[in-house]
Amino acid sequence: MSGSGAPGPGAAPCRFAHYFVLCGIDAESGLEPDELAVLYKWLQADLHGKSSDTADKTSGENFDQSPLRRTFKSKVLAHYPQNIEWNPFDQDAVNMLCMPKGLSFRTQADNRDPQLHSFIITREDGSRTYGFVLTFYEEVTSKQICTAMQTLYQMHNAEQYSSVCASSSCSMDSLASSIDEGDATSLAKLQRYNSYDISRDTLYVSKCICLITPLPFMQACKKFLIQLYKAVTSQQPPPLPLESYIHNILYEVPLPPPGRSLKFYGVYEPIICQRPGPNELPLSDYPLREVFELLGLENLVQVFTCVLLEMQILLYSQDYQRLMTVAEGITTLLFPFQWQHVYVPILPASLLHFLDAPVPYLMGLQSKEGTDRSKLELPQEANLCFVDIDNHFIELPEEFPQFPNKLEFIQEISEVLLQFGIPPEGNLHCSDSATKLKNLVLSDLVNDKKNGNIPSNALNMYELLKGNETIARLQALAKRTGVTMEKITTPLTEKEKDGKLSCEELELRDYKLNVQLREVFANRFTQMFADYEAFVIQAAPDMESWLTNREQMQNFDKASFLSDQPEPYLPFLSHFIETQMFATFIDNKIISQWEEKDPFLRVFDSRIEKIKLYNVRAPALRTSNYQKCSTLKEAAQSIEQRLMKIDHTAIHPHLLDMKIGQGKYEQGFFPKLQSDVLATGPTNNNRWASRSTTTQRRKDRLRQHSEHIGLDNDLREKYMQEARSLGKNLRQPKLSDLSPAVIAQTNWKFVEGLLKECRMKTKRMLVEKMGHEAVELGHGEANITGLEENTLIASLCDLLERIWSHGLQVKQGKSALWSHLLQYQEREEKQEHSAESPVALGTERRKSDTGITLPSLRVSLIQDMRHVQNMSEIKTDVGRARAWIRLSLEKKLLSQHLKQLLSNQALAKKLYKRYAFLRCEEEREQFLYHLLSLNAVDYFCFTSVFTTIMIPYRSVIIPIKKLSNAITTSNPWICVSGELGDTGVMQIPKNHLEMTFECQNLGKLTTVQIGHDNSGLLAKWLVDCVMVRNEITGHTYKFPCGRWLGKGVDDGSLERILIGELVSSTSDEELGKQCRTPPQQKSPTVTRRLSITSLTGRNTKKAVAYFETSDQIGDNEEALLLQRSSCKTFCHYVNAINTAPRNIGKDGKFQILVCLGTRDHLLSQWIPLLAECPPITRMYEENALLRDRMTVNSLIRVLQTLQDFNIILEGSLIKGVDV
Repeated sequence: MSGSGAPGPGAAPCRFAHYFVLCGIDAESGLEPDELAVLYKWLQADLHGKSSDTADKTSGENFDQSPLRRTFKSKVLAHYPQNIEWNPFDQDAVNMLCMPKGLSFRTQADNRDPQLHSFIITREDGSRTYGFVLTFYEEVTSKQICTAMQTLYQMHNAEQYSSVCASSSCSMDSLASSIDEGDATSLAKLQRYNSYDISRDTLYVSKCICLITPLPFMQACKKFLIQLYKAVTSQQPPPLPLESYIHNILYEVPLPPPGRSLKFYGVYEPIICQRPGPNELPLSDYPLREVFELLGLENLVQVFTCVLLEMQILLYSQDYQRLMTVAEGITTLLFPFQWQHVYVPILPASLLHFLDAPVPYLMGLQSKEGTDRSKLELPQEANLCFVDIDNHFIELPEEFPQFPNKLEFIQEISEVLLQFGIPPEGNLHCSDSATKLKNLVLSDLVNDKKNGNIPSNALNMYELLKGNETIARLQALAKRTGVTMEKITTPLTEKEKDGKLSCEELELRDYKLNVQLREVFANRFTQMFADYEAFVIQAAPDMESWLTNREQMQNFDKASFLSDQPEPYLPFLSHFIETQMFATFIDNKIISQWEEKDPFLRVFDSRIEKIKLYNVRAPALRTSNYQKCSTLKEAAQSIEQRLMKIDHTAIHPHLLDMKIGQGKYEQGFFPKLQSDVLATGPTNNNRWASRSTTTQRRKDRLRQHSEHIGLDNDLREKYMQEARSLGKNLRQPKLSDLSPAVIAQTNWKFVEGLLKECRMKTKRMLVEKMGHEAVELGHGEANITGLEENTLIASLCDLLERIWSHGLQVKQGKSALWSHLLQYQEREEKQEHSAESPVALGTERRKSDTGITLPSLRVSLIQDMRHVQNMSEIKTDVGRARAWIRLSLEKKLLSQHLKQLLSNQALAKKLYKRYAFLRCEEEREQFLYHLLSLNAVDYFCFTSVFTTIMIPYRSVIIPIKKLSNAITTSNPWICVSGELGDTGVMQIPKNHLEMTFECQNLGKLTTVQIGHDNSGLLAKWLVDCVMVRNEITGHTYKFPCGRWLGKGVDDGSLERILIGELVSSTSDEELGKQCRTPPQQKSPTVTRRLSITSLTGRNTKKAVAYFETSDQIGDNEEALLLQRSSCKTFCHYVNAINTAPRNIGKDGKFQILVCLGTRDHLLSQWIPLLAECPPITRMYEENALLRDRMTVNSLIRVLQTLQDFNIILEGSLIKGVDV
């Protein structure tokens, strides 16, 4: 602010409005092509690979487009005050957002209805400023501009006639596309509608008035601007000069205090606004009714879920205000969380390159008339949620979890909507073009009845279009609804009065609907995160140490939090707690122990406290039972009371000390305002100036205190930005500077952000995976890392897609990574065909000492692609890319494959611009190194996700040749089992030790059953081990045996169950060595296993015989009953195993008995029976385990600890045993 009479430094933050802005045409500079449109066309030419020369030619003079449809440079004609310390005026950004398409021209034949839209400017620190704009049309009085437009039309027409002569059909198509297709029947008719003749037509140009405010008081600003516009267009001049009203709202209307309402005065009517109290939901003035009508409830919940999971959201509409309403509506519903990434609800044409940003964003793009979704080329779509607002249509990413209790949630919102008469499916039955046509013909006629006359040009336009079928239908519709088009009647004026009253009622209903819908959404988060505080990790002793070590510290116990949640919530919550908005929310919670609480956090915490008071830590908080919001009436009543009972009234507008001759009124023209009276505010005689000054003093004291503690404010802000930035390095695009240098710097920030995100993700994946492996080894506590691991891998897939989408020359397909892979595959296959040689491509088989081993598996990027391409279950490019990433990660080849892909530099240069991440050599090498670190752990992310695909397996049986025959004369068979199923019994071809088979994914392999029918002369077979390999993932499993199969040898078993172990990927020689029986130090030797199990097997038979014949077992009656029960159970199990239709030896039967006893928690009851059985004394020496009472009791106590565990046995272990 400037001037001596400016209010004190504390006044500005408490003002209702910070700036009043006027934008339009600069009569002195005349018609200038819009530089931003030129830059946009240059960017488009660059996107499609055209030369810059071509772009320059097309941007200079575009003769194909009608001059009335071209964009011209607008300018900020005036803004008051000149500057405010708290909110510096950004002229370029305001001009760009007030008139995103630049100046537009109309004639009397065109629709010139005023349009209202709003915008938001988000500064780099995340603070926001709101703008509210009314665009209207003023008659052009400058002869120079009218003549220039006439000249442009003459050039345009000459160009069109020459095109018609060259190719009539093509010309007709191109001309028809610029006007409504139904009316484009001839060139003469087109020119009649879309032309300008200086002698016949009146030229109008757009101008806009704008209020810039610190808070989104949309309804109040809309009313103020409409009243200003009415004052300009009315036949009667306003009661006071316009300067009085603008001065009043800029300097004399304060912000309403929290929890209070305020009345101030427009030109004709008072305006009321209200502000929520400190414990209520934050201010939101955009009507959620419109959002639900535009999208429909189901679509809105889906888009809301995508926003929560921080995907890329692109809103698409012809109407700027619709873009803003939907964006603000959805982000409002996020409470208590806040969107942390790029947020541009209205994306100007010059910033379209920001759609290339490899970060989450929420942007709004204006659609051109007649442009459908298929013609819109977007840099990346793998993780994009596309929202076509005008057509009531959304496109969702392929994989994302549903919002918890989605059906009950939608039902609750439906009930609220229906109470207010809003259909949950939305209300967009009337097409946008039909609405515009109706407005074009009818609105001027209806509105003009106020003035009692109809201009001749409007009548001519109506007569001109009278024959059109659409207009005829609209006329009939208008007559049915009571709007006559021939005569002016007095009842309409009464209807307008009724309409005015109902407008106020509608506004109150909108306020009540807004708050009730927001309460429903806020209640869901309150229920879902009622216990979040218990899992916040507050390890740092002070704020400085926390900020400096933020990146290395874990601030939330995610695993414990997830393990405490209902299972249906887990898919969503496991993704959501990885987002930046959740991380910032937790950061704010930790910071609140040293600083004042964030307002959102304070309100949210107070609501949780309230829930806990009512429920007294109800167990319902941990269940998935849906709890409806109980505060709807209370919230609606508080807002109604504020609007009905006004708390504060601002100073009335009054005459200012203006020069004589200023404030002159001319109907239809916005006057030139007197800058000296608007540049400064009144002297400090306001009641609210002192209040704001006190607030400022308190803020200054807090700032001095934080500096005194020792942490510099700038340093603290730097730490905070770094601590909270993960892909958020660029919070907002700068609208003011669009030089190539700034664009290059922005892209460099993207590259740095992607590299940092890759480092953090790989580090997190390693820590989580290593922690899980430690749990499997018996260290630490178990958690649900399976779900968490899948979430982290899905986020890695998303990161790789964003990296491959950055800096693309031309987009091909929805997945940039898969497109790159396909082009690489095509080139490699061409080279393979051209360089074919007689040498076979298959790998050599190296034999081990046993004479046979698995052939080595060929490592090939192309081969892995073919595996994915053969998967009929995957239908899209995005799905194929993710499957390929998962397969490469499971095979520990992701870094190697990507390095091979990027080694083709010619292809990389063809596909990517110079600034792309994949062409920054140093960052690319670091990126591949981070991915290489993932090879330190084992992933089964492909096997565990694609459970229904057919997978080829290869098995090899390795016999011990020195002691037995390599080949058996009997008929051998094998059955392979895994976590997801088994193959069933498969016959092995005679005289073969190796076989391949294909079956549905078995998951991780667990057991192999091997056996034969004991036929032939050489039936006995000594098997060392069985090797089975998954031919897609390369995982090789070893199933050690070291036992005989055959009657009259070993324990006489004809089949054995072998337990598998995963073999680490090694060279062929090492694999051959690993196929031998394990050495003594790793596991018991064959002889040792035989001695123990065979003895116990014989004992079991004798014990059963004894139990079945013995009646007197104990003296005590209870003990007797218990022992008899245990005896019967034991005998039942043993008999069931003996009668099972399986050729299992004594050792195998005993293993099954132990397994069943463990599963059914009976072992601890059976051991004492065996120990007390008389045959034991005859079979064992005195120092044997079963004859030592103390040792037996210790064993029983150990076995009793198994009672606490629920044990599930592999199906192959107990197949055929019926107990």
